[in-house]
Amino acid sequence: MEEKAGKDVEQLLGTTVENKQIIFKGYIEGIPKETDMELRIGKKMNLEKVPKGSNGLLVKNLYLSCDPFMRGRMRDFTGSYLPPFSPGEVIEGFGVSKVLDSENPDFKPGDIISGFTGWEEYSLIYKTEQLRKIQVDDMPLSYHVGLLGMPGFTAYAGFYEVCAPKRGDYVFVSAASGAVGQLVGQLAKLHGCYVVGSAGTKQKIDILKDKLGFDGAFNYKEEADLDKALKRHFPEGIDIYFDNVGGSMLDAALLNMRIHGRIAICGMVSQQSLSNPQGIYNLFQLIAKRVKMQGFLQSDYLHLFPRFLEDVTSLYKQGKITYLEDMNEGLESGPSAFVGLFSGQNIGKKVIRVTHN
Repeated sequence: MEEKAGKDVEQLLGTTVENKQIIFKGYIEGIPKETDMELRIGKKMNLEKVPKGSNGLLVKNLYLSCDPFMRGRMRDFTGSYLPPFSPGEVIEGFGVSKVLDSENPDFKPGDIISGFTGWEEYSLIYKTEQLRKIQVDDMPLSYHVGLLGMPGFTAYAGFYEVCAPKRGDYVFVSAASGAVGQLVGQLAKLHGCYVVGSAGTKQKIDILKDKLGFDGAFNYKEEADLDKALKRHFPEGIDIYFDNVGGSMLDAALLNMRIHGRIAICGMVSQQSLSNPQGIYNLFQLIAKRVKMQGFLQSDYLHLFPRFLEDVTSLYKQGKITYLEDMNEGLESGPSAFVGLFSGQNIGKKVIRVTHN
């Protein structure tokens, strides 16, 4: 199998291909629109060997990940943990790719890798420090941008390291059917916690309760008062709030935290597209109830990644966790897939399949 993969790769080298690309047109205000990006077809790319001594890779992209954090890179702001996209250049995100040629001793032609790559069919990658070689097995390759990738690891590190769960804790997860929230809820149930999630459609609420095993769930769009909704589901209060949305949901959760509660701040998707983010009014609860609230990045915990892969792969293969994936076909579907994240169109992890081989 490995020998055949190597021969397939060799046949591509030295050829000229038409490299489809998704281009970022310019800095934006508000919610992303499909017109903020464009599909560029017709740019020719010579699949020549990677320059000697460059430490780089030439890859064929197989799967690309749609993630809310990418919205932050669409503004002219350099004070974040990732730099902004460059207008007129290819959008960048997490992906799964096949190595065609390598000047990096850690990777060889035919390897399957995950990490940052371009939203295009073929990419030259020179920043290789955080690329990871995938051990191909019976797990779907696309899961390495979801369950076994950044979202899954965010859920794992955030829940176990930031939330410090105890058996019997009352856990609330917002955006609970999304790429991160669905795993947080299932890990919490396996840990012996009582778990409630919020989402934005009846279909998602049914999935949380019937497929993912949440103890309860509610549609935040149907609740006139989020504080009352949380009191209904948590009459004794919340020990852990895994916050994926920020805004009014975070404010309501603050009112319902128990003494020594923990809040993990992850994503704040409701605020990603706002030039003037919504204020939080109930922060005094942090003092009154001695609540710990912490923002985090999954990259803070990379030393735990091998353990995460082993634990979550084992749980999945034992049938103890389920993972929902929302797959779009073709690079050209990228802009609409990404924009749909901000209106809740996805159910589970949104992924773009660039090619089937």
